Amino acid sequence: MTRLDPNFIVGIGGSAGALDAYKSLLNALSPNTGMAFVIVFHIHPASDSQLAQILSRHTKMPVMRAAVAMPILANHVYVIPANVDLTIEGGAFKVISPRTARNVQVDLLFISLAKEMGARAIGVVLSGYSHDGTEGCKQIKAKGGRTFAQDNSAEITFMPRNAQASGYVDFVLSPEKISDKLKILALLPKLSQK
Repeated sequence: MTRLDPNFIVGIGGSAGALDAYKSLLNALSPNTGMAFVIVFHIHPASDSQLAQILSRHTKMPVMRAAVAMPILANHVYVIPANVDLTIEGGAFKVISPRTARNVQVDLLFISLAKEMGARAIGVVLSGYSHDGTEGCKQIKAKGGRTFAQDNSAEITFMPRNAQASGYVDFVLSPEKISDKLKILALLPKLSQK
């Protein structure tokens, strides 16, 4: 049996206040979209993050920490480990430890996603401080991908508002509505084949 490559890879980035947004997005999301989901969170370098275990209670998809050379499969959720930069290259994860800087992990993922997936890249910026994700949204848009930012439902609005202000965000929605839109986008490759 061959591995199931995703039709889209969805990078989801957040920081302070994003945990509830991740849960809401996954709760509303079908486990059979054919997409892969990569969650990048600003985690303290010394922490032992339980994010994968927490989020696994909110989806039927397998949720796991990303690891070096791990292939990215459809209908799976991957979570960044602590103190790393996580990028995608050749359909697998590249993990750089220790991380190169604070609060750039979303941009690093999104930029690699744009290079790897082109128009099949999707970036989602959720609650958090700083401007992380904005440059990544620009790169995804430049390659024909789609971008989302959380609306005023964000607990901390700096990250999604900075992304919106850049002009590189297609949709400004609540996490539940983002899930609805992702379901529609998941059908695009299938519709174009008919």
